[in-house]
Order: sequence, then structure tokens, then C-alpha cells
Amino acid sequence: MDNDFNIDLVDIVASLQSAEVATLRFVAVGHRLILDFRTSDIDGPLVKVVEPVKSIEERYRTLARMRPRFAPPEKITSVWWPRFAASLRSTGVWNEVMARITDAGHPEAVRRAEAALDELIALEASQQKDAIVGSGFRTLWSASPAPR
Repeated sequence: MDNDFNIDLVDIVASLQSAEVATLRFVAVGHRLILDFRTSDIDGPLVKVVEPVKSIEERYRTLARMRPRFAPPEKITSVWWPRFAASLRSTGVWNEVMARITDAGHPEAVRRAEAALDELIALEASQQKDAIVGSGFRTLWSASPAPR
């Protein structure tokens, strides 16, 4: 079940349409989805699942390693997505992201972007499974009666 947060889709889409670089943060998984819409004749847009970082400076450094032919962006927009990653598709937000990527004219970037979202959805599913079976999670209440 997805969270029933009221989110301003118009504002989120506007942020993603105007951002040079954005990161999407999710509620169910620690990974981020980085969206770098900058392009050149050689490099298309980048959409990639990345680990969280401890600071914005660290994010700039990781971005510089991933995109060495680009100067650092003026800013990185951070978007909190309080739902599961799959809901990016069902809300239409992903269509707007993909329109920007498609318009850039790098067909391979389109395929990589779809693969990145699929990877993130799989990470969420794996995390949910781990939570259910208790792998890497501690329960607050035991199913067995506590000794008295």
C-alpha cells in the first residue's frame, strides 16, 4: 500500500522540468534517483540509482565522477517523493521526465532511464520482502509470547 500523502504534482513536475540536475528521495528505500538532464554531442541525459550521501558536497563530487565532461551544476534540486517509486509512472510524473530525456535526442539514455526506474522498483520490492521476513530488520513485538 502506498502512502496517501497529498503531493503537489504540478509543483514537482515544474521542478523537474526546470532543473538541470535533480535527485529524487524515496520513503521506502534509501537509494536516490539522480536525474541529470544536461547533454552534449557525446553525453546524453543521465538517470541513475545512487547511494545516499552525507552532504551536498559529496553529491557534487559523485556527480563530477559520473559526469566528468560537465562542469558542476549551479544547483542540485532535491525532490522528496513520499510514495513508492512505481507511483512515478501512475501519477504521470515519469512521463514528464521521459519527455525531457527523449527530447534530448539520445535514444540510449531513454533505455537507461527506464532501466534505472525498474532497478529502483526492484530495490523497494526487495526491501519490503526483507522487512516481512525480518532479514536486516528487528521486530518491535515478537510473535512468540515473552517470558514472564
